[in-house]
Amino acid sequence: MSLIRSVFLGLALGVLAACGSYGPTDVSSHDVAKLEAGLLALGPEVDPDEAARAARIAYEYTAILAREYEIADAPLVHNTKVNMGLKPRGLCWHWAEDMENRLLKENFQTLDVLRAIANAESDWLIDHSTALLAPRGGGLRDAMVLDPWRYGGRLAWAPVPEDTRYDWVPQEVVHARWRAEIAAGKREAPPVGATLK
Repeated sequence: MSLIRSVFLGLALGVLAACGSYGPTDVSSHDVAKLEAGLLALGPEVDPDEAARAARIAYEYTAILAREYEIADAPLVHNTKVNMGLKPRGLCWHWAEDMENRLLKENFQTLDVLRAIANAESDWLIDHSTALLAPRGGGLRDAMVLDPWRYGGRLAWAPVPEDTRYDWVPQEVVHARWRAEIAAGKREAPPVGATLK
C-alpha cells in the first residue's frame, strides 16, 4: 500500500472514530417500550408478552455484546480492529448471529427470528447482516430489523419497508446464490467469516 493511501486510510479512520460515542449504554425503558409497540404493530397475532420480552432482550443483549466485543469506535473502525486481530468480535455478522441465537432461545410462539443480508451483490459496498423479528409465518417484508452494528453498539430498529438505508434480502437467498457461484467457479469461497446455512 502506498504511503499516501496509508495516510489517507489513517485519517479516514480517525475521522470516523471521532464522529460520536460508541459502545454500551444504559437500557432506557422508554426505548424498550417504543420497540415493544413497534413489534406489536407488526400484526395482531403478535403476543404482547412476547413483544415486551423481545424488545427488552434486544436492548439488553445489545449492551451485553457491546461490552463483550469491546466496542469503543465507529463500526468500520471496529471492523478494522477485528480484522487485524485487535478486538475479539463485532463484525455485523457477529452481531446478527449472536442476536439471532439469543432470541431463538426464547422459543417465541408468535414471532419468528429471521436473518437478512444487504449489499451482497455490490462490488463496492461491504455486505451487511442483521437479525429480524417477524410475526409467526411472516416474511422479510413483514419483519422488524434489529441492527446493533449500525451505530456501534446502539440498537437501530425499523420495519423492513421503512429501513431505506439497506435493501435487505433473506439470508437463505444470498447463501443459495453464493453456493451456486462457488459451484460454478465464479466465487472461490463465501465472504470471510460467513458460514453458509
